[in-house]
Order: sequence, then C-alpha cells, then structure tokens
Amino acid sequence: MNFSYYIPTRILFGKGQLSNLSAQELPGKKAMIVTSCGGSMEKYGYLARVQEQLKKAGVDYAVYNKILPNPIKDHVMEAAQLVRETGCDFILGLGGGSSIDSAKAIAVMAPNTGDYWDFISGGTGKDITPPVDPLPVVAITTTAGTGTEADPWTVITKSETNEKIGGGYDKTFPVLSIVDPDLMMSVPPVLTAYQGFDALFHSTEGYLNNTANVMSDMYALKSIELIGKSLAQAVHHGDDQQARADVALANTLAGMVESTSGCISEYSLAHAMSALSPQLVHGAALIMISREYYTRFIEMGACPERFVQMAKALGKADACRPMDFVDALVSLLESCGVDGLKMSDYFSLEDLKAISQNSRDTMGSLYSKDPMVLSAEDELIVLKKSYK
Repeated sequence: MNFSYYIPTRILFGKGQLSNLSAQELPGKKAMIVTSCGGSMEKYGYLARVQEQLKKAGVDYAVYNKILPNPIKDHVMEAAQLVRETGCDFILGLGGGSSIDSAKAIAVMAPNTGDYWDFISGGTGKDITPPVDPLPVVAITTTAGTGTEADPWTVITKSETNEKIGGGYDKTFPVLSIVDPDLMMSVPPVLTAYQGFDALFHSTEGYLNNTANVMSDMYALKSIELIGKSLAQAVHHGDDQQARADVALANTLAGMVESTSGCISEYSLAHAMSALSPQLVHGAALIMISREYYTRFIEMGACPERFVQMAKALGKADACRPMDFVDALVSLLESCGVDGLKMSDYFSLEDLKAISQNSRDTMGSLYSKDPMVLSAEDELIVLKKSYK
C-alpha cells in the first residue's frame, strides 16, 4: 500500500472539448504549435481549429510541422532554436504521441543550451538535469496510443547512433491536456489498432511492473477492460463515438499508469526494433513480440494471479490460468486484424541479436522493473519465437 502519486496535468476529456481551449488559462502569450509532417492536422482542420481557439484567447502562435512518426533529436534541436527566434513562451503539441513527445523535448531544449542528449539517461546520454526549467506544455491528442498527455515521458531517437530512448521528469508533465474523441474519428483502422495495442501494453506492463501499486493497478485494469471492450469496434467502425471514447479514455488511463508505475522490458525491445527500422510503427513492434513475450514470463512462473486478472479485464470472464491472458490477447489481435504482422518485413534473423543488444544498451534500466529476471537468452527466445 506504499506509493508515490504525482500527476499535475489538468485534463479536459470528452466530445467537443477542443472548443473549450480558449476558455482555459493558457501558460503564455505565444505558442509554438508542434505537429507532424504528414499533413493530417491540416487535412482534417484540426490545426485551423487550434489556431482559431488561440486567437480567441488572445494568444499568438508559430508552427513547426516536421515531426516524424518516430521523432528525432535533430528536429527537437531545430524546433527549439525556432522557439527562441520567434519568442514563443510555451509549446503546444498537436497530434499523436510523436508530436506531443517532441513538444516536451522541445520545451526542455528551448531555454537550455547544449545538446538534448545531455539530458538523456541511458545509452550515450549524459544524464544531466536541465539547469533551466522547461517551457510549459499543452497537449492536444488526436490519437489513442501513448498516453503521453497524462505522463511526463518523451521518446526521441538519436539517428546517428540508432538510440531510441525515453526521457522526462516531473517538470515535463503537460500543464493542460485536451482529449477529444472527435479528433480521433479520422484515424485509419490499422493505425487505430496499432495505437490501441500500444495503450494496452502500457497498461499490462505497468500492471506487471515490480513497482506496481494500488493506484497504478486501478488505472491499468480499467484501461485493459476498456480496450478489450471497444478496440475492435473502433478499428472496424471508426465512426462509433462510444467506442472511440472508450479507447481514448483507456489511453489516458494508460498514461496515468505510466506516471504511477511504468514500463518493463517489452517497451525497451520494441523501441530497439523501431530504432533499427524507423519505418516500423511502435505499436506494430509491440504486437509482433507480445504473444511470445508474455508467454515467456508465464512459463517462468511470474505473478500468475496478475495474468489471470488481466485476462478477466480483457474480457475472459472465466479466466483461471495465466495463459488465459495470452489466449484473450491473441483473440483481440485477430479481431483487430493485426495478428499476421511479420518481423521478416523489417528484419533478418541475424538482426535479432542487434535488437537485443540495443534494447539493453539504451533502455536497459527497464529490465530491472520486470516481474522476474529476463535474461539475454530469454530475450532471444522471445524474439526468435516471434519471428515470422
């Protein structure tokens, strides 16, 4: 019953909440709007709506729209310089996890000198605490996958060394987040699935994490329940408002799991995969290894009752054995049409050792959070069994 709880973000959740942005006490007079390079924010009118809300609030803005699906350090540094040049005093991340993660990293670098990797722990990072506090961040999420609107974490890749590492601390929590399911109706089916499983695994990892506590458990089980109930419906019927709202809430709850518990080695492995193959979507990487990853822990005898509880939350009401969770997971993968993803589309068998090594070199600290010790040999077994 011992836990530390700190989530300082004001969250506006629900249909139509974007229209309430102008009524909020915004943290500055000029925003740097950070969004992706894909053009969807313009296509669907989300950027224009945010700009309209800022104007209504008397807030000026500039726009940085180069963020990649797997965001890179070079863009963080470039955007931070633009923030200084344009006199922006807060950052507004608009889009999916990549845009909001980048917004947090840009907020760190805008008032600080040096290189972003100076402030990263792991890999070649220097693990320095930023001497100047980050600029405030406002998050407006248009996807349901990372939960970054409710946690302090940001994942950025250093391209020249293939290091994809999470960073963040108490001061990189967004001060305000808007979670409006209306903004998620345009997400294509396959991305809805990838993002939904990303949220699911944040919750399952947080539930199995050896730092799990009564607060994180509460958020995790509810998030798992909502995804089991509504993800397939959101994938196949993207205009279903209730399904979209359920998955959006599951995602925000998963971010709260990240804030009160955290990820385990599955997360590190998936990041290593997309660090070595940047075109691989993070959620897809997680899906590829998930079945064998959780099976391995069950075979090792890790926390059997927790696997049973996750199976029940995922919808298998009569679950009584740990493998019921894997069965329920596979059923959901099939229902969402993503059970056939192939690692061989991105990697050769010879790449598996490099994935394992990268995982431990960059975010190896997550292995200490596993429910049981996962050796390098165990890890390779998971990767080899997942390979197809």
